[in-house]
Amino acid sequence: MQTPARGIPGDGRNSIGSGSAGVLKAMSPGVVDFLFRQLVAGRPAEDVQWEKEGISLSSQPEGAELARRLAETDIDALTPLELFHYVRAAQRLASWAEGLRQAAVGRYCGSPAD
Repeated sequence: MQTPARGIPGDGRNSIGSGSAGVLKAMSPGVVDFLFRQLVAGRPAEDVQWEKEGISLSSQPEGAELARRLAETDIDALTPLELFHYVRAAQRLASWAEGLRQAAVGRYCGSPAD
C-alpha cells in the first residue's frame, strides 16, 4: 500500500489542501489578479470601488443600457460578488425582454386595428 503524496496542493491525492483546491479552481485569473492587486495595495479583498463609479448593475433599469453594460463586461474579471450582481441583472433583463416579446405576440395575434 502506498502512502499518499503530501506537499502537492490540489493534486487530489491527499486530504490536506484538497478542500481548498476547489476554491482555487473556481477563481478566474481576473479574480486572482484583482485579489493580488488589492493585497499589494493594502486594501480589502472586497471590491467597493465599482459601487462608487456610477449606477451599479443591480440599480440599472432594464433596457438597452443594461444590455450594453452586460455585453461589454468581462465576466472573467469579476469578483464573486460582482458576478452575483451580473447574473441577477441578466435575469432581470431577460424577464423584461420576455415581457416585451409577450406584448408584441399579443398585439400580433390580437384583432386588427381599425
